Amino acid sequence: MGSARRSRAKLASVRKQIDRLDFQLLRLLNRRACMALQIGRIKKRKKWPVYDARREAFVLRRVAQANSGPLSSAAVRQIFQTVLTQCRRRERSSRKGSRG
Repeated sequence: MGSARRSRAKLASVRKQIDRLDFQLLRLLNRRACMALQIGRIKKRKKWPVYDARREAFVLRRVAQANSGPLSSAAVRQIFQTVLTQCRRRERSSRKGSRG
């Protein structure tokens, strides 16, 4: 049973590391969203559109190229597309006078 106990302890240790990473990711995602809101305020003052297809394509291409796995580049692009979409949605809602 010592082996099973060691395996459970290892599993718990790895899960704790994942929990810490999840909180770091959350903190970084919110920092990114705050920066996107700053960009949104600049765009609003200049009357520029929220959506910039060229910039988003650049971001997606760059993260896919920088990816070294184990996630596929397609998975990384999908994750970042979701981040971009949610930041854009937040930027649009702040233009309408909601929280921000």
